[in-house]
Amino acid sequence: MGKIKVGESVSNFSLPSTGGDEWSLKSFKGQTIVLYFYPRDATPGCTIEGHDFSKLSPSFKKSGAQVFGISRDTMASHEKFCKKEGYKIDLLSDEDEAACKLFDVIKMKNMYGKKVRGIERSTFVIDGKGKLVKEWRGVKVAGHADEVLEYVKSL
Repeated sequence: MGKIKVGESVSNFSLPSTGGDEWSLKSFKGQTIVLYFYPRDATPGCTIEGHDFSKLSPSFKKSGAQVFGISRDTMASHEKFCKKEGYKIDLLSDEDEAACKLFDVIKMKNMYGKKVRGIERSTFVIDGKGKLVKEWRGVKVAGHADEVLEYVKSL
């Protein structure tokens, strides 16, 4: 699997999802999908981002879009995180980094002076035909969910 670029079709992939179901891209054919990749459950920025997308979830749905968060955390971690924070969106677990590689979000980052491999906060919009139509990389959390919603409304 190569890295996906805007304008290209996204090949089907499946990941474990909160709520106990296996999530699969092909099961959302005809719907707009927002995938936001975030570094880690229960960290400050990631918690705020989850709340922002959760709060806007009804507006995304009204615009015909579904939102899903993806990180490399385990399902147990995701379930605990969702429950504690009361999220209204599902989180997908990508422990083997298959989706991370497809969307090229793993980067070398500086963590307290040490180089570490981690997810670069990024968001992708896939249209109802399965085509990647928009991407944001190196995302800053403040205002981001609103910006994504405005884009989705314009589709």
